[in-house]
Amino acid sequence: QAVTVEVLDHLERLALVDFRDSEGVERLQKAIQFADQLHEVNTDGIEPMDSVLEDRCLYLRGDDVTEGNCTKELMKNAREKVEEYFVAPPGIVLLIKI
Repeated sequence: QAVTVEVLDHLERLALVDFRDSEGVERLQKAIQFADQLHEVNTDGIEPMDSVLEDRCLYLRGDDVTEGNCTKELMKNAREKVEEYFVAPPGIVLLIKI
């Protein structure tokens, strides 16, 4: 299945990833081919699920703090900070490989 320019433009806006090189387009086409296999599965009469574990009782553990109180020590690693937050330089965009 061919990937149109319109689809690439839309995906780039959504994912902030550049698909204009041949490697990016090839990865995208392989992902689409992989996902197209799902159309072969007969799902007639199957109700959608919220989770694959929805029929199981999920046990929660206590939220006990075992470590911590090291904010000052961690903030020593920050080149720039505002209050107790790390500040990244402007213009950094993460590129995600598909």
